[in-house]
Amino acid sequence: MLELRFIRENFALVKEKSALRNHDTAALEQFPALDQRRREILAELEAGRNRRKSDSRAVGELKKAGREAEAAAMMEENRQLAERLKELEQQLSGIDARLEEIVMSTPNLCHDSVPVGNDESANLEYRRWGSPPQFDFTPRAHWELGEADGTIDLNRAAKLSGARFALLTGFAARLERALINFMLDLHTEKHGYREVLPPFLVNSASMTATGQLPKFATDLFRVEGTDLWLIPTAEVPVTNIHRDETLAEHELPIHYCAYTPCFRSEAGSYGRDTKGLIRQHQFDKVELVKFTTPENSDQELEKLLADAEKVLQLLELPYRVVTLCSGDLGFSARKTYDIEVWMPAQNCYREISSCSNFGEFQARRGGIRYRPAGEKKSALVHTLNGSGLAVGRSLAAIYENHQQADGTIRLPEALKPYFSSRLT
Repeated sequence: MLELRFIRENFALVKEKSALRNHDTAALEQFPALDQRRREILAELEAGRNRRKSDSRAVGELKKAGREAEAAAMMEENRQLAERLKELEQQLSGIDARLEEIVMSTPNLCHDSVPVGNDESANLEYRRWGSPPQFDFTPRAHWELGEADGTIDLNRAAKLSGARFALLTGFAARLERALINFMLDLHTEKHGYREVLPPFLVNSASMTATGQLPKFATDLFRVEGTDLWLIPTAEVPVTNIHRDETLAEHELPIHYCAYTPCFRSEAGSYGRDTKGLIRQHQFDKVELVKFTTPENSDQELEKLLADAEKVLQLLELPYRVVTLCSGDLGFSARKTYDIEVWMPAQNCYREISSCSNFGEFQARRGGIRYRPAGEKKSALVHTLNGSGLAVGRSLAAIYENHQQADGTIRLPEALKPYFSSRLT
């Protein structure tokens, strides 16, 4: 979140940047008046409390001097003042609650390098890798290939759980497991990340720190009767590893990677990508999370992006990278690159990873700080994360890009060590 003082001192900038992100600024526009009234109340409270203290002493002196009538009058004034202070405290509580709502619902400020635009049509292509495969037959969608050989069963998954779930069997199940292990091995052995296996259920404080709450509660699954939520991504538990901690500067940067299942209600997205593995309520993902100093965070974002790209390169999957425009940027991010993999059956690129720099936005919510060497005062870290990669979408891309005329799937060289000789 943004600091209240920062919003006060840079209100025009915050309003301008929020509008660029298609954020409704109606609530934000209430901020100056509420903030001014809050400061007026605080000043009146301080003056009133000081007056009560001095009047209490004066009452004692009047009583000692036998001036009972004057003491009684001053006690009545003090009583009325106490009622006024109580009323002001109630007003202050309401204003503080409203200001917190405004602050918590205000998005991060986008980085100056982010292109301005209203939606994904304004995203800028950053680079491409590989060429879309050329087939001498009509390529089929991944769910058609999976249904044909019985490895992707959406109908039985619907019987078990409803729409937007998948049952993988045989080759597809083994490919999912191989992809998870391949990604974790690559990031830990080649890219220098430390593997963690976090809980898949987290509390509201964790969801709030990373920006999922309160804004996106309808997109989440909550365990009824508890303060536990199913994680929408490993970003949540992994970022919260250092919540309310102060790290030493020499510990930074910290690079974590984690495999987890992810759970999303996908509220409001019905009718979009309902077929296949692109948009599921439950899916697997390997996530990359970084903690770094502010001066290194832009450089760390480029490295994170390259680490995610390497997965697709080794899987021999053509892709492109786009820089998200202001209107397409996520709530907590200051800058995001999307990696989009080529999907032959749809004849287009589809998102398979988002790599984001959040600046100090999440760290302020989560109280994640570091102490610069030789300094007494601590500072907020910068947090970053990205998919490295979404496993189900990687599987779908392998099915479509490496399909053969007979419906079989060519296995990328990088995955062959994760399979025995028997592939079905």
